[in-house]
Parts: sequence; structure tokens; C-alpha cells
Amino acid sequence: MKKITKKETKIIGFALAAWGILFIGSGITMNLMAEPPKIVKTDFEVVQKRVSETKTNEIKLKDMELEINQPLSVSVKDYLENLEEIDLGIVRNLKLDTSMVNPQQAGTYTYTIAYQRKKYNGTFTIKEKELPKVDLTIKNIKMPLNSPLNANPEDLSIYIEEELTEEIKNNIIIDLSKVKTNQEGIYDYTITYNGIIYKGKIEVYQEQIKNIISNKTDNENKEEITSEKK
Repeated sequence: MKKITKKETKIIGFALAAWGILFIGSGITMNLMAEPPKIVKTDFEVVQKRVSETKTNEIKLKDMELEINQPLSVSVKDYLENLEEIDLGIVRNLKLDTSMVNPQQAGTYTYTIAYQRKKYNGTFTIKEKELPKVDLTIKNIKMPLNSPLNANPEDLSIYIEEELTEEIKNNIIIDLSKVKTNQEGIYDYTITYNGIIYKGKIEVYQEQIKNIISNKTDNENKEEITSEKK
């Protein structure tokens, strides 16, 4: 075997070193060129995160209102002012109590919603049924002395021009307390409906005197006509 000379040894060493440098440089370049993996977030993930961030534990109650004799809602969701902001898990654990609300009687009541050891109070108003709107025309009446007054709801046509439904009749209040049927004079009376007071007058007169005056006037007229003919 031929021995490698020192010159050949140096040449081989330089060649190996050059190849080593080349491989190391290529590795560094490839590492620099490689991009780190990207984490792609879908729109659903972003929206879900935002919704989660906006949820709250704060509970706000509505001021409730209902017409008399109507059923109360038993759904706790109907009583929450900020339902969309409250975490669904909290809503499921809320307990509604409307036992202090009387739907058969108008008034203002308190209802409660409980969550864990906390209680939240809300206001519940039961209001009277809204009556039909109508403008009433009140009559001015003349009646003989000692005539009876009639305040029967069925006979309100004596005092009111319009034809009335049963619902309106049942909600009319007539006040004849100032009228003295045993004494001549002109008296005020009132009719109240749907919070509005209407006023009318009743004249009480002595029928006998009016007849005498009327007959006297007729006789005088007859005498004047007779005199003219003569």
C-alpha cells in the first residue's frame, strides 16, 4: 500500500473541513427559512370568546305591570331586565317568588328572585282594566217638587244623552246628594266615569203654582183677544 504523503493529508483535511462548513451553513440557512407554525382561530372561536367575556353575574329585575285578573308569568326569564347578559347557568338556578302579588286586586306589590343566598326585589303593579273611552253629554233636568230621584244604572238615560253599554253603565258613579226634591231650586249633580267628572243641573219646581201661573196667563191672553174683537 502506498503511503499518503503529508501534502495529500493536508489536501484531504482541507476538503473535509470545506464540506463540514458547507453542511453547517446549509443547516443554519434552512432553519432560518423555516416559518413557525401559525395558530389559526376560526370566527366561531373568536365570537365564542367575546360572548363569554360579556356574560355577567349581575341580575337586574324589570318593573312588571299587568291588568287586573290576568295570570302571572311563571317564567323567571320574563322578569329579567338583562337576560342576554347573564350566564345561562345562573339563569337556570334562579328562583322566582310572586306569592306576595295579588292579580285579583289593583295595587303595587313586591316580587323576589333568589340566587344562592342573595335575594333581589322587584316591583309588580296590578292596574285596573282600561275602560272604553267615551264623551258623555249630561242633561239638565226639570222635575216637580217631591219627585223621586232615580240613580239606577239601568235608567241612566234620564241623565245622559248617549246610549251606553253595560260595561260603561257599571262603571258610572252618579252623585245626586246636593239635590233637594222637597224644596224648589236649581241644584248641581255630577256623573263620574273613567276619572272624569261631568256636571249637570236639576230644577225642582212646584207644579201647582206653575199651573196656576200658566192658567192665569192663558186667561189674560183670552181677555185681551176678546177686548180687541169688541
